[in-house]
Amino acid sequence: MERQVMHMDLDSFFVSVEREINPELIGKPVLVGGSSDRGVVASCSYEARSFGIHSAMPMRMARQLCPDAVVVKGDHDQYSYYSNMVTDIIRENVPVYEKASIDEFYVDMTGMDKFFGCYKLATEIRQKIIKETNLPISFALSSNKTVAKVGTGEIKPNGQQHIPYGTEKNYLAPLSIKKIPMVGDKTYQLLRGMGIEKVKTVQDMPLPMIQQVLGENGTSLWKKANGIDNSPVEQYNERKSISSECTFEKDTIDVSHLKRVLLSMTEKLAFQLRGEEKLTACVTVKIRYSDFNTYTMQARIPYTALDNVLIEKVKELFDKLFQKRMLIRLIGVKFSHLIQGTYQFDLFNDTTEQLQLYEAMDKLRQRFGENAVMRAAGLDLNKRETSLFNGLKK
Repeated sequence: MERQVMHMDLDSFFVSVEREINPELIGKPVLVGGSSDRGVVASCSYEARSFGIHSAMPMRMARQLCPDAVVVKGDHDQYSYYSNMVTDIIRENVPVYEKASIDEFYVDMTGMDKFFGCYKLATEIRQKIIKETNLPISFALSSNKTVAKVGTGEIKPNGQQHIPYGTEKNYLAPLSIKKIPMVGDKTYQLLRGMGIEKVKTVQDMPLPMIQQVLGENGTSLWKKANGIDNSPVEQYNERKSISSECTFEKDTIDVSHLKRVLLSMTEKLAFQLRGEEKLTACVTVKIRYSDFNTYTMQARIPYTALDNVLIEKVKELFDKLFQKRMLIRLIGVKFSHLIQGTYQFDLFNDTTEQLQLYEAMDKLRQRFGENAVMRAAGLDLNKRETSLFNGLKK
């Protein structure tokens, strides 16, 4: 049976939501992100893109390119609300869907053509989303996730198309190699240095040749360029929280030591959040005393995944919660109210320096292990205690 996979993407999602809230922004170049010169562009309207502005660009540079742009700080609560509306509509109409990010979805429609006609059903779902949310959304229907995603990018804004089975390779051939998912700036520059500009050139290359240049990634790139992608649409299950706990071998009342353990747990959880491109809006601290009485305290915060913000909130909650001055048996940290977005960091408040620092730290952790980089306060924790909270709960 031929696979039928739809990729849906809300166009300039953050900007579209802001325009729904404030129609005066319609038709104007809009930048969503940090309002200071050290902030970062989280999203920009198509009017702003015509000036060369793009996501993750420093806000100062974006303002220089388009001095008349309207800067909006952004509201992740609203974005989450509208994303959930779209998710509910998709859930009600299809059996299997994958929520790739806050504004991006894959739907496995294989076999549904015998009942509805896949393209007709996809069109009806898109029209329902536009009618109920008033947000522009695009989709492409094809035989796999890669071609569908590329097709959506080509038909935006606010468009739709069907790429029939058997035409995938010809459809991709004239496109820039940068259109292929997984081709980032470094890979693009490497391929351009080899004189490769169009997808067709990769299609015509012998597989061993591109493997020699890119290794295992060369195999994946060659398959995607040829329209081959067998990866499944993975059923979406939103994780509600992540947490970590530490049960001490000996009950303790050493406050400075307790705070170092909390700091280390928070660092690891924040690293996990960023790795999964998630943000949290609720922090909970848990204490279990030697008499086994357990107490928790939580606080809502602006969406973030940054260590420094989360550590300060965890310390604040611990100070408020630790009132009995008894020996402590267990402490724990939980992040909940999670949402997934396109970006790993809170681009509405962070500076470019912060983003670069955390990106560099995370790369080191991904390469050498999560303990490769840590704050000095967590260095003196013994291995036994570290192992007690090393397994993170989902």
